[in-house]
Amino acid sequence: MKKIYLDYAATTPTHPKVVKAMLPYFSDAFGNPSSIHSLGQETKAALEEARGKVAHLIGSRSEEIVFTSGGTEADNFAVKGVAYANRQKGNHIITSAIEHHAVLEPCKFLEGQGFEVTYLPVDKYGLVDPEDVRKAITGKTILISVMHANNEIGTIEPIAEIARIAREQEICLHTDAVQTTGHIPVNVDDLGVDLLSISAHKLYGPKGVGALYIRKGTRIVPFMHGGEQERGRRASTENIPAIVGFGKAVEIAEGEMKDEMERLTFLRDELIQGLFERIEGIYLNGHPSLRLPNNINISVEFVEGESMAISMDLEGIAASTGSACASSAVEASHVLLALGLPAWLCHGSLRLSLGRETTREDIERVLEVLPRIVTRLRAMSPFLKSKA
Repeated sequence: MKKIYLDYAATTPTHPKVVKAMLPYFSDAFGNPSSIHSLGQETKAALEEARGKVAHLIGSRSEEIVFTSGGTEADNFAVKGVAYANRQKGNHIITSAIEHHAVLEPCKFLEGQGFEVTYLPVDKYGLVDPEDVRKAITGKTILISVMHANNEIGTIEPIAEIARIAREQEICLHTDAVQTTGHIPVNVDDLGVDLLSISAHKLYGPKGVGALYIRKGTRIVPFMHGGEQERGRRASTENIPAIVGFGKAVEIAEGEMKDEMERLTFLRDELIQGLFERIEGIYLNGHPSLRLPNNINISVEFVEGESMAISMDLEGIAASTGSACASSAVEASHVLLALGLPAWLCHGSLRLSLGRETTREDIERVLEVLPRIVTRLRAMSPFLKSKA
C-alpha cells in the first residue's frame, strides 16, 4: 500500500538536493566560521552564500538576515527583542487571537513582565480587520505581530494594509511567515514589515534552522547572549550544514514556486469540491480563496478529528487535526474557536496539507477513503444517535 503524506504544513521531507548540499559540511568542510584560518573561512563563505539566498527570496539585504534554530526562536526573538528594546517608549503589544503558540506564549510571558497585550479577534474566515488594528493602537504601542498566513486554516492575512497603519504610527510590525515563505511570493518591502520569521523545514529544508529578517534600523535586543556571531544579534556557533541546506532549499523553492502554486491550488480545489460532494455536514474552515495553495481544513459533524486522522493513517494516509505543535493538547483549537465554531465542531476538524509529492491519484485515494471513514465513524457516534 502506497503511503500518502498530507501533512506538509507540519513538516516537509528534506529535498535530496538539500541533503547532498549539506553533506560536505559535516566532515570535510567542518571549520568554525568565526575562525580566521582557511577551514573557517571556507565555512564562513558558505554561511554568507546561504544568507544571500534567503535574503534574495524575500527581497531583503543579506545583513538583515539572522539565522536561528527555527521559526519558534525567530518569533520569540522578534516579540521579546522588540519589547525589551522599546520598553522605555511603551509596553503595549498588539497581536491576533489565531497566532502560532510561538507568538502567543512569548506575549503571555511578557504580560507577566508588565507588558499589556491586545489579542485582536478575527472574522469567520480567520481574517484580521486592519481597522481593528488601528483602533487598538495606543500611545504606548511598540509592536504589532500578525502572522502572514495561519498554519491551521491557511488564511492569508492583509499584512500590507496593517503595515500602512503601523508605519503611520511609527510602530514596529512583525509577521510570522513560516507557512508562506517559499510557497507564495513573500517580499518584505511589498508587505511593509520590519521583522519576518522563516523556518527551513517547512520548505523542504532541514529541521533545526530558521531565520529572522530584521529591517535595518529596527530597535531590537539580542535573544541569545554569548559570542558575537550573526553580527552580535544571535550568539552561538552557526549550524553550518543546516544553514547550507536552508540556502539550497530556498534556491529550489524560488525556482519552483510559480508552477507549484498553480499545481497545488488545482489539487486543493479538486479535493475540497470532491469532499463536499461526497460528505454531508462538512464545513471548510478558513477563507475560501485567500488561503494557502496547499491548505484544506475541514470540520465534519458528529465525527472526531482525531478518529478521522487515526483511521486515515491505518489506510496509509498521513493527515492531522491541526497544528503539529499542539497535537498532544486535548483542548479545542484556539484558531477554530476564534472563528466562532462551537467546541464540538472544532473537535471534528481535519487538516490536509498538500506538497511536492502530492499527485492527483493521491487526491482520488482520499476521496475514496475519507467518506467511507466518516460513514463508519458516524455509525458509531453517540452524538449522531442522540439526534435520531
